[in-house]
Amino acid sequence: MARQRAFDRDAALDSALRAFWRHGYEATSVAELTQVMGIRPPSLYAAFGDKRRLFEEVVRRFRDVYGAFTARALTEEPTGRQAMERVLRETAVAYTDPAHPPGCLIITAATNCGPESAEVEELLRGFRTAAKAAFEARIRDDVSAGLLPADTDTAALAAFYAAVIQGMSTQSRDGASREHLVKVAELAMTAWPAHEVTTVR
Repeated sequence: MARQRAFDRDAALDSALRAFWRHGYEATSVAELTQVMGIRPPSLYAAFGDKRRLFEEVVRRFRDVYGAFTARALTEEPTGRQAMERVLRETAVAYTDPAHPPGCLIITAATNCGPESAEVEELLRGFRTAAKAAFEARIRDDVSAGLLPADTDTAALAAFYAAVIQGMSTQSRDGASREHLVKVAELAMTAWPAHEVTTVR
């Protein structure tokens, strides 16, 4: 008797990720998930628990594989301005990559969820809030270094760039090109506050 092919958990998880990314949490049914993952419902429940817990694992994989460029930019660049500019430029590239669905799963996967999916909405909101806090931390670094005015509203500036990125995700899903989003990124950086250094004579 032929042996059953081993279950490739990572491949199944990536297939689920793309389904959730393309259609969102609520619109992606268990039937569709099992179809794209190439497994039966009992195998899904045995390997991942249920749809919500599968989604939580998908989000972690998305963050670590497809969204890691943000954390790298924020960590590696010497100034907050350079970090934010890199995040925006790499966002334009990532959100329009034809190798996967457009936009950002963390931004779009729970935009039209009902009350029964409140935990999913809260999960994604938590990731977005953490990203905004990371933006603000790098902006504060520039204030501390004297690269931004001392009275800079760091929270508002971080919220502005978070809003730009969320808008870029939506526009990419509407078909915006990489070139278009790069222009959006460039324009957004013109909102970065200028800091005039006064010299004492």
